Amino acid sequence: MKLLIISGRSGSGKSTALNMLEDHGYYCIDNLPASLLPALAQRVSDQSTELPLVAVSIDARNIPSDLTQVPEIIEQLKLKSLRTEIIYLDASSPTLIKRFSESRRKHPLTTEKIGLRQAINIETKLLEQIALLASLSIDTSNMSLHQLRDTIKTRVVERDDSGLALMFESFGYKYGVPIDADVVFDVRCLPNPYWEPDLRPLSGLDAPVQNWLSSQNTVESMYEDLCQYLLKWLPKFEENNRSYMTVAIGCTGGQHRSVYLSERLKRHFADKIKNVQVMHRELIRRETA
Repeated sequence: MKLLIISGRSGSGKSTALNMLEDHGYYCIDNLPASLLPALAQRVSDQSTELPLVAVSIDARNIPSDLTQVPEIIEQLKLKSLRTEIIYLDASSPTLIKRFSESRRKHPLTTEKIGLRQAINIETKLLEQIALLASLSIDTSNMSLHQLRDTIKTRVVERDDSGLALMFESFGYKYGVPIDADVVFDVRCLPNPYWEPDLRPLSGLDAPVQNWLSSQNTVESMYEDLCQYLLKWLPKFEENNRSYMTVAIGCTGGQHRSVYLSERLKRHFADKIKNVQVMHRELIRRETA
C-alpha cells in the first residue's frame, strides 16, 4: 500500500494533482483532517481492503493544531513500514495573488480583517513543517494546468518506486532560483551564446547553439565536473532514502547554457538511473506567455 500526501499553499494546483492521481487509480480524499491519518493508514493497510494506492490532501484548511502533529504522524507511519510520501506544490506569492485575483476565489484564510497577502503569509508558516518533510516539491508558478498534470503523471504516477527519480531543471537567474531545487549549479561563468547575433534568438535545444557551446573548452570542463560530482554524490542521496532529486542548472536568462547542459546531463544519466527527466523553466515561460 502506498500513501501520498498532497500539500501546498492554496492556489498552487493541489486539486489538479489530486484529480490526476484519481484518474490513474488512486483512492483520493480532499482536505483530510491530519489527526485522522493514522486511522486511515490502519484502514487501508488492512489485508481485506483493496486500496493499494491512496492520496490525501492536507493543507491550511486543516485545524492548525492538527497540522503541528503531521511530522510525528509521518514518523509513526514510517516505523510501521508504510510507504508514505509528501508531494508539496507551491508557487511564488505574486503568482498566487494573481491566480486568486483572476479566479475571484476566496482564500480559505482570508477574513474581514485578514487580506489575501497576509493570508498567504500565514499559510506559509502553517505549512512550513510539512514543506520541509516533502519527498518532492514542485514549483507551479510557470505551469499551465496541462503542464502540471503532465508533471504529476511523469514524476509521480509513472515513477519506478525501486530507485531515485532525477530531474534536471534549467532556469534563468534573472527570474529567480527555482523553489523546488534540491541542488543548484551556477553556470553564468561560461561563454554566452547570447552575444552571438545569429544564436541569440535560439535556445540550447537548437543545433547551432549546441555546436557553439560544445566547442568551448570551459563548457566541456564544467560538464565533466558536474558529471563527476553527481556520479559521486547521487548514490549517497539515494542511500539516504531520497525518492526524488531536482538538480537545477542556472544561467542568466535560462535559454542557452543551462538548457544545453541540462539536456547533456539528462542523456548522460539516462542509462544509469531508471527515471531521468528534464524541464526548461524559462522555455516553458516563453511558451505560456
